[in-house]
Amino acid sequence: IMADDMQKGPLLDIRDATVFRGTNAVLERFTLRIDQGEHVAILGPNGAGKTTLIKLLNRELYPRADAGMHFRLLGRESWNVWQLRRQIGFVSAELQHRYHESVDVRDVILSGFLSSIGVHGTASGSIRPEHGVRADRVMEDLALADLAHRPFGDLSTGQQRLVLLARALVHEPTTLVLDEPSAGLDFGAAADVMRRIRRLAAQGLSLIIVTHHLDEIPPEIERVILLRGGRIAADGPPAEVLTDALLSAAYGVEIRVFQRDERYFASVLTA
Repeated sequence: IMADDMQKGPLLDIRDATVFRGTNAVLERFTLRIDQGEHVAILGPNGAGKTTLIKLLNRELYPRADAGMHFRLLGRESWNVWQLRRQIGFVSAELQHRYHESVDVRDVILSGFLSSIGVHGTASGSIRPEHGVRADRVMEDLALADLAHRPFGDLSTGQQRLVLLARALVHEPTTLVLDEPSAGLDFGAAADVMRRIRRLAAQGLSLIIVTHHLDEIPPEIERVILLRGGRIAADGPPAEVLTDALLSAAYGVEIRVFQRDERYFASVLTA
């Protein structure tokens, strides 16, 4: 597949799709389009459908094959997962928990080339010398080189998150999908991860940030999609979506939104 062919079409184009997790229809007759090059935040409470959307993007879930349903990634209905990873990088706390504590940091990063947990075998599709060169360059860029041969489990949660960011970047993807990027991090580590994410956005990488925390939404985000109960409750610029009324309705509690230094924050009013 030529690189030019892989760049055509919107990042995500889904129309009238119903998606089940088990016997539960999480998304029903769901329609959403996200174009390449957009910086988007997908916001909503637990159970709103955020994780289901991520699993659609990384091909872990598929919509039911209803008549009239349309589902394409980057203009295509079908993808080899390795080819897709060259276009879309994923970082999540869930992925972080899948790695065994004894795995070397460098092997975690190299596993991004195999779309796997760990590095396996020497057969076709295994790690090649050029992969090592690229992994080493990304580790340098993210100031991880000194940790290359440390066990993953010896790292702080913030360092582990940066290692997974490096794993996602080895393919030089055009889009980065971040699922609650600062979840479980202390203030300093969260600020460090956010600073690096903003730098990547400035370098031209598209961002899809999935969260229910307003402070995880950097100023580069141009569009916010608010989910509630598997439906889109609001979709538009941050100033139009991140309002007291819309967030209070989505989360079922009274919320006040405020801004500081181009960032949004929220507080819950209590009696």
